[in-house]
Amino acid sequence: MTKPLSLGKLFCFQQLTNEFNVFAMAAFDHRDAFVASLSQTLGVPEASWETVAAEKTRIATALAPHASAVLLDPLYSAGPVLAAGVLPKGVGLAVAREKSSYGSEAMRETTTLLDGWSVEAIRRMGGAGVKLLLYYHPDAPNAAAQEDVVRHVAAECDTYEIPFMLEPICYPLEPGQKKTDAAFAAQRPELVLESARRLLPLGVDILKAEFPTDANHESDEAKMISTCRQLTNTCGDIPWVLLSAGVNFTTFQRQVEIACEAGAAGFVAGRAIWSEALDIADADARDRFLYTTAVSRLRVLAATANYRATPWSARVAKHIPRLSEGWYVDYGKPAV
Repeated sequence: MTKPLSLGKLFCFQQLTNEFNVFAMAAFDHRDAFVASLSQTLGVPEASWETVAAEKTRIATALAPHASAVLLDPLYSAGPVLAAGVLPKGVGLAVAREKSSYGSEAMRETTTLLDGWSVEAIRRMGGAGVKLLLYYHPDAPNAAAQEDVVRHVAAECDTYEIPFMLEPICYPLEPGQKKTDAAFAAQRPELVLESARRLLPLGVDILKAEFPTDANHESDEAKMISTCRQLTNTCGDIPWVLLSAGVNFTTFQRQVEIACEAGAAGFVAGRAIWSEALDIADADARDRFLYTTAVSRLRVLAATANYRATPWSARVAKHIPRLSEGWYVDYGKPAV
């Protein structure tokens, strides 16, 4: 951070975190992949909007009481979840800003913001955070264009005093190379670090980061801890949280332990805690999974973060505004 944290952003940080000032967030902002999995389980070509919205509301109802905040998407969950009144008091709301895009081709495209949606709309509905997923490689031809997208969203978030949570996802440039390949796994730690170095100074408030090493190719925990500490140092005063990236729960649990021990401010957990629910066709059985296994997983992760994570307030303390008499006179006015 290079400037004082606005009062609006400060209050939003408090809404997104728990009593320990730690992020213990549950994410249901998945779109295309969520619809595809649910449709397959239900045996239909494509689940209707109503069906998908109801399922996301079902998941939020089960997990939100155990989270510091939830991350939702504008297409299927943000509106329906709020309208259903299932978010308990004290649970914050973050909403995605980007248009959904997944797959190898999407990784190489410049991120598109969702038409008809805005940071202003997120703030007006009571949101306390704006998330932007961004496929990024420092050496990609569109790296500068991706950086411009980050600047644009950062400026919107500054205007409406809401924290900007950036989720940069690295990918291979080599033709035919997959993200799961060993050759790319060797590059991954430096790509995660370099992406943070380049993108965070553009106005990011929270980094939603991939675990720097690939769980399928790196088993040396000393290297994992070292790389996570490098990421913490790279972030400086900006808190970072760990995303689950589709790994299984056992793997993610250990990653959360390592990341938080190395300076992370918590986690944003999605499929690692609830993905199996989408494989269960019977609604009652799905509920049993959500209210037992999924809730238990989220609580375990939260307890880990509460004990090991670095509170966000410790990172941004020097950026909290120091007020004096008459502070309100110029508050909210554009800087001259």
